[in-house]
Amino acid sequence: MSIISKILPSAVIALTLSSNAMATNQNDNFNYVVDRFADIEVLRYKVPGFEQLSLQQKQLIYHLTEAAITGRDIIWDQNCKYNLELRSLLENIYLNYKGDRDNDDFKAFETYLKQVWFANGVHHHYSMDKFRPAFSQKFFKKQVEALPEAQQPQNIEVLTQLIFDPEFMPKRVNQAEGEDLIVTSACNLYDGVTQAEVEEYYAKLKSPNDTTPISYGLNTRLTKIDGVVTEQTYELGGLYSDAIQRIINHLFQASHLAENEHQKKVIMSLIEYYKSGNLRTFDEYSILWVNDTQSQVDFINGFIESYGDPLGMTGAWESIVNFKNIEASQRTEIISDNAQWFEDNSPIDPRFRKAEVKGVSAKVITAAILAGDAYPATPIGINLPNANWIRAQHGSKSVTIENITQAYDEASHGNGFNEEFVIDDYTRDLMNRYLFITDNLHTDLHECLGHGSGQLLPGVDPDALKAHGSTLEETRADLFALYYLADPKLVELGLLDNPDAYKAEYYKYILNGMMTQLMRIEPGKDVEEAHMRNRKLIAEWAYEMGKAENVIELVEINGKHFIKINDYDKLRDIFAQQLFEIQRIKSEGDYEAGRELVEKYAVKVDPAIHNEVLERYSHLNIAPYKGFVNPTYTLVIEEKDDEAVVVDVKITHGEDFINQMLRYSRDYSPLTK
Repeated sequence: MSIISKILPSAVIALTLSSNAMATNQNDNFNYVVDRFADIEVLRYKVPGFEQLSLQQKQLIYHLTEAAITGRDIIWDQNCKYNLELRSLLENIYLNYKGDRDNDDFKAFETYLKQVWFANGVHHHYSMDKFRPAFSQKFFKKQVEALPEAQQPQNIEVLTQLIFDPEFMPKRVNQAEGEDLIVTSACNLYDGVTQAEVEEYYAKLKSPNDTTPISYGLNTRLTKIDGVVTEQTYELGGLYSDAIQRIINHLFQASHLAENEHQKKVIMSLIEYYKSGNLRTFDEYSILWVNDTQSQVDFINGFIESYGDPLGMTGAWESIVNFKNIEASQRTEIISDNAQWFEDNSPIDPRFRKAEVKGVSAKVITAAILAGDAYPATPIGINLPNANWIRAQHGSKSVTIENITQAYDEASHGNGFNEEFVIDDYTRDLMNRYLFITDNLHTDLHECLGHGSGQLLPGVDPDALKAHGSTLEETRADLFALYYLADPKLVELGLLDNPDAYKAEYYKYILNGMMTQLMRIEPGKDVEEAHMRNRKLIAEWAYEMGKAENVIELVEINGKHFIKINDYDKLRDIFAQQLFEIQRIKSEGDYEAGRELVEKYAVKVDPAIHNEVLERYSHLNIAPYKGFVNPTYTLVIEEKDDEAVVVDVKITHGEDFINQMLRYSRDYSPLTK
């Protein structure tokens, strides 16, 4: 199970920066918003502090970013086996189009292309549903026929069906109860196998006595060869070899610029893993990586998140290059320094607590580049490694990506959300004063401690919760963070200056889980994405648990429904009870209990509330989803003593969404050329 958290911030809520941050940016003309289309807004993010890094660090970041962008084709192919062909066709039509670009069909085509770019494929990045084109099939056929012969696709019938037939590959990841999740999912992680065959295959490989199990299926496609279920490995000489070779080349250049010997070992170990595909080598790399706490520059690169796999096993390719925000990291370092206290006082069965919390490190980072499954949409917090045994024996590394949260915040000012959905002036004022810091602290606690807390009982399969594992793991980490956000310990540690500050996050969380996140769901659809399910599970379950004492109330004012929290202390007690049960389910591998909670609270949508939320949002200029374009890094080279020497690395932010997508396809497409 992947533990990188796609915790999307409540970008629809107008967060407020601290007074110091506000002062820094009040005269700043940086243009955060780049593009707006369909249900998406594309932003830019700053990379503060890059200019102050050493030349060696800048060059290291440059080569790590090249290694990151080079892997782009992999995630496209993982998401659907026709994505790369489709992307090439759509881009060729766009570039060769000779008609009126204000034509309704062309404008609809351009929007569709942008949606496909943003999602790294033909399925929505969050709902997993296939996009529906608003241009006609006649228009499409005419544009295909107008292409030069060399650009005519060989697979046009299938690509046409993929675009226009709603029944063909309708969902990238299907999570519907009672269906074969492998057969009904369009992701390209399995080929010609059923869910039962996949589960049987991996069950035979696993040993209940293995205390250091590899992450089975993390870097493979499971298929049948001559009727035999077989793993095809992502490795040099295997699947995605051309892209992996380029990644290795850039990583090797980065290794010569490492800040220290340990970081160089980390990079070389990752190269060895890419060469061999050996998951034991990946574990060795992960241990080296988690113990690299001295380097300022850091990165993730590889097959990591498993949310794109209906069974939560195969990792989607991604990369984030970053460097430590030293000043802001004081906050996360205080949290990690007190990790044992938080573990010892967690409201769970003592059997499931760790007697000794090892190697928890946390920092606030500045993202330098986003790539693969972390681009254009990106997480705001990360906790790695994924393997339970590595976290238990060697610790974990957690980060909060604060330049991303700042970009969300800056772009959301004055959007009208608080006035429309928050119940009263007192709560709005509380959120204006404390939501930015409590949102970041929630992410810190979720990533730094939540994912790394607790332990499995001996012999429990880390994959025992199957398709619901991702949802329940995110639920567990969120509950840990929610419970401790209200603890007096945070005031004692100087992380909050008001014991009531946590109420801002509590209110936002319940409001989002019960109501406002429904803006992302189409009428008649269930909730399927793991993080949306997690939030809905916690909020709806808490609402029911508190009914007898009216802890959470859904009140109607002038025909509109609002969340009213009548007792924040009791709500915290409810979060404690929920955490107790979710940790038990996780530690014991109680699949049936976990499945029952997810299906009862996290999936079905109240159509009346849903329609009301959609109606109220329709009057606000708010995009449900946000993502980013990357900055561009350029080596500055001068001739010195008849030798070309790198004297600086320049960062620029002027590229728009369309041009970045076209440039990436032109310069970083090793699997399509």
